[in-house]
Amino acid sequence: LNVLILVINIPFIYFGYRRIGKTFTIQTILAVILLSAALTFDYSHLPAVTENKLLIAVFGGFLIGTGMGLCIRGGGVIDGIEILAVYTTKKIGLTTTEVILYSNVILFLIVAFTFDNGIESAMYSIITYYTAMRALDYVVDGIEQYTALHIISPKSEDIKSLIVNDFGKGITVQKGERGYLPGSFDIRQDCDIIITIVTRLELLALQQAISKKDPTAFMYVHTIREAKGGVLSRKAHH
Repeated sequence: LNVLILVINIPFIYFGYRRIGKTFTIQTILAVILLSAALTFDYSHLPAVTENKLLIAVFGGFLIGTGMGLCIRGGGVIDGIEILAVYTTKKIGLTTTEVILYSNVILFLIVAFTFDNGIESAMYSIITYYTAMRALDYVVDGIEQYTALHIISPKSEDIKSLIVNDFGKGITVQKGERGYLPGSFDIRQDCDIIITIVTRLELLALQQAISKKDPTAFMYVHTIREAKGGVLSRKAHH
């Protein structure tokens, strides 16, 4: 298996060199060599932690995803499908994890209907890779994954000042209307819809501070896939 991994990844590594870059390729080669080297050892003498297939699939997937995520954060990948995922994610609109998951699911389904008794193994493998992708997302995006917070409040000027001056965040203001409630549909007034981009670590503290300014403020959160430019670019540069 260790030799097979090296051989299969050669065309993908070459593709990564041509399409992504030299540094990425070098780090990927190192990751693949280390993976191949680790598979040369015999681990059969080690005691099994569990024989439960579901636990093996879930926790094995978590460890796989963590390893893949650390490789991607370090600027490389650990197998050919990940190389394709990194390259195609900006071409087809899917995330890296979605490309990896869908590609592996297709492979598992092919195996399931090609070999005897392959369906059960394929199902556990799909669970493993689904868990792996959730772990990979967390490692790659981290606890600093960006979130869009929308605030609607009659005390919008105070909240704008709070976000910009106290938290150092940029804001976007959309003009809207509030009201349209059951029983008072004709009552409405203009309002500012304040939008700011924060990390998950900052979200709770900002929500609590806004609630102190206006306990009746309406807030809702959007998870965003990618954010760049503006204040975020300046912070990344520093």
